[in-house]
Amino acid sequence: MTTRIDRPTLHHVSLKTARLQAMIDWYGTVVGSKPNFEFPGGAWLTNDGANHRIALLTSSKMSDDPDKLVHTGMHHLAFEYVDFNALLDTYSRLRELGIKPHISFDHGITMSFYYVDPDGNSVELQYDNFDDWNQSSEWMRTSPDFAKNPIGIPVDPAKMIVARKGGASREELHRRAFAGEFPPAEPFDPRLPMD
Repeated sequence: MTTRIDRPTLHHVSLKTARLQAMIDWYGTVVGSKPNFEFPGGAWLTNDGANHRIALLTSSKMSDDPDKLVHTGMHHLAFEYVDFNALLDTYSRLRELGIKPHISFDHGITMSFYYVDPDGNSVELQYDNFDDWNQSSEWMRTSPDFAKNPIGIPVDPAKMIVARKGGASREELHRRAFAGEFPPAEPFDPRLPMD
């Protein structure tokens, strides 16, 4: 018996939709995806050199699940920026288009803003707070702060942008956010049933 595990890279996510064009447009606006291929049953979208990162499948027999939030399944998919400013600049660009996060967190390991696509799926846009997966992984495994609160601290990205304009560095914004200095101005929706 072979015990070695070959570790593949996550390549794409496939989503079922009754709103094919709306989904193509939304992912194009939010993360810069463009269709590499479209057909009546769906589309393959990419925002990098891969042949596709998001597969959209459609059928006239599909319908929305009115109880989606209380059923098991995917909670969200995530896209990671390599630059903290790109995350904040994307927030500003999307806000001007009327697209606002349903919730935003400093998770300790990442700064994460979550949006809702046309089908009600949550989409996370994030940045690694450590600029290094090894460091953020080590912090996740060993930090008493993370063990106490693995979800993180809710933040208001608009307040972070004001602080950045005032000269706050990425490191300072993370420290202040994790300390609770940028609380949300509006109620947030975790897109989960709450006990």
